[in-house]
Amino acid sequence: MKVVIIGGAGGIGSSAAFNLLSAQGTYEIVLVDTRPNMITSHTMDLENALGLGATADTVRGGTPEDVLDADVVVLSAAVPLRLNSSRSVFLADNARVVNECLRPLREAGADFGGLVLMLTNPVDPLLTWVHRQGWLRRERMIGYTLNDSLRLRTGIAFALGVPPKDVDAWMLGEHGEGQVPLYSRVRIGGASVVLTDEQRTAAEEYVDTWYSKHVALDSGRTSTWTTGLGTARLIEAIATGSGTLVPASVVLDGEYGVHGTSLTVPVELGPEGVRRIAAWDLSAEETAGMVRAADRVEAGAADLTDQAVAQPS
Repeated sequence: MKVVIIGGAGGIGSSAAFNLLSAQGTYEIVLVDTRPNMITSHTMDLENALGLGATADTVRGGTPEDVLDADVVVLSAAVPLRLNSSRSVFLADNARVVNECLRPLREAGADFGGLVLMLTNPVDPLLTWVHRQGWLRRERMIGYTLNDSLRLRTGIAFALGVPPKDVDAWMLGEHGEGQVPLYSRVRIGGASVVLTDEQRTAAEEYVDTWYSKHVALDSGRTSTWTTGLGTARLIEAIATGSGTLVPASVVLDGEYGVHGTSLTVPVELGPEGVRRIAAWDLSAEETAGMVRAADRVEAGAADLTDQAVAQPS
């Protein structure tokens, strides 16, 4: 499987490449970026790490044209992180980045047979906007949002005093303020658990403040390790078609009462993209949350007019 990582010189892109070395399957990993020395540095380093990899992977630097025959194009390119209060502040700037990075695929149209895995934020309105350009089916567009569910699991684990790996919990909706925690489906060690009000408040405080606390550190880095590992796990699910459900942002066509907007839902992935969107019964509160999330994403996507994307901020 050929995996092209656009933004491969950055922390998340290089972390995704590194974590693919330990994933199931054999990957041709191609790093593409506007910083050639950084790409060379990463590839020289990763070439040595291949000796400790799980399979006979290869890694090299590439050009934007490498996306044309890729099985998976990982888009992690973005404007530099700055102090902010919401991912939405990057919408117009990152839309310009996405527009340029996907230009070769857009021009290839039906000749492109791979998948796009978008990491660039805010991922939901960006994915919605790209889908409405009409050159790629929704099943072949996947937005990375796994971190929301991982943070919910961590918050619950801290509240209950259990290891995070024992917690199964899901965050649907928007990757941002419109996130929808599914407290109705929390499991610890496989057993269903109903959180007390105090436990739920503690978990929510952790989740709701994680992004603002992390950005306030002004470290200049994003969720490098989590997103890199999570991206590798999603690519592994695509490559193996294992049937495991994962949270990902996809454009919905009536699922969960949402039409034409990208939100996080439980999906099954395979080499062809989104194989299935699982239809879970949600509580009234959770269903209302999905509707509100869709409204927020729709408002963001509607702001991405041709003029707004063409005009630098």
